[in-house]
Amino acid sequence: MSMAAGAEAQISEIVGVPLTRLDPRKFQDVATTAKGEARARVALNRLETLWFNTGTLCNLSCHNCYIESTPRNDRLVYLSADEVARFLDELDADWSAGEIGFTGGEPFMNPEFLDMVEDALRRGYRVLVLTNAMRPMLKCKARLKALRETYGARLAIRVSVDHYTLEGHELERGRHSWRRMLEGLSWLAREGFDLAVAGRTFGTEDEASLRAGFGTLFHELELSIDAFDPARLVLFPEMDAAIDVPEITTACWGLLGIDPGTMMCASSRMVVRRKGEAAAKVLPCTLLPYDPRFEMGASLAEAAGDIALNHPHCAKFCVLGGASCSAG
Repeated sequence: MSMAAGAEAQISEIVGVPLTRLDPRKFQDVATTAKGEARARVALNRLETLWFNTGTLCNLSCHNCYIESTPRNDRLVYLSADEVARFLDELDADWSAGEIGFTGGEPFMNPEFLDMVEDALRRGYRVLVLTNAMRPMLKCKARLKALRETYGARLAIRVSVDHYTLEGHELERGRHSWRRMLEGLSWLAREGFDLAVAGRTFGTEDEASLRAGFGTLFHELELSIDAFDPARLVLFPEMDAAIDVPEITTACWGLLGIDPGTMMCASSRMVVRRKGEAAAKVLPCTLLPYDPRFEMGASLAEAAGDIALNHPHCAKFCVLGGASCSAG
């Protein structure tokens, strides 16, 4: 997911340090790092969240989208409600997950999306929807409101707000995205949805300053979101797989004081269907939809193995960034 040269220079200027290109010898061998050390692996301790990527088509072309979603990118095609139901049947029978997550692209562009949401809610799961809260979502207001009235806080919505200023948000999302996002965010708040926000840490501000800035925005919008609650305001690290990052070895867990059981792939899996493929497949997480090395099979049972941290996002987002897409 490399950024164009001009974008790299812009981000480098914002961050205040030069960006170093990834050493091409890194993240090549599933067992060892470029230095010959044992690569860290993560076991699936428990399946808490099952994610569905509803398709990569989106109404926006963001500056540095984690999975390159645009109005034209259909490398991940729309999942159908029947495909989702097949995985939910397996989940009901053999697993104890409590949360279903939906991401994209923009999920509300999938014509069967709310059928999937309703199916998961009807089965008793908590459902987390990631959205930019713009026109595709607002077109679904009536049915979305009906689901909230029926299932209450078991339906949670997380809105992408990349920065607490128009300028910062539109640096990532493009012109005119701020006002349209605010319209959807405010509607969700007025209707009493279980609401959270996802921002990014792509500038020079520290976390406390970012949270204070978002807190001011939430106060001005009269939103009852605690900006200092990491479950209500999730701050994701900015990522580019072409920028250098350390490889994670088995020794890193002790050196960093990190429990591998806290990694996203220790408690989640994601279902996608790639363009041209006959069936949906299971991947370890939401961030690696295209890399064939991370394909785990066509069922949850096949996806129960451990994961080698053999991608820059494993290091940048999860281990060093301490981030997770799930609600907990």
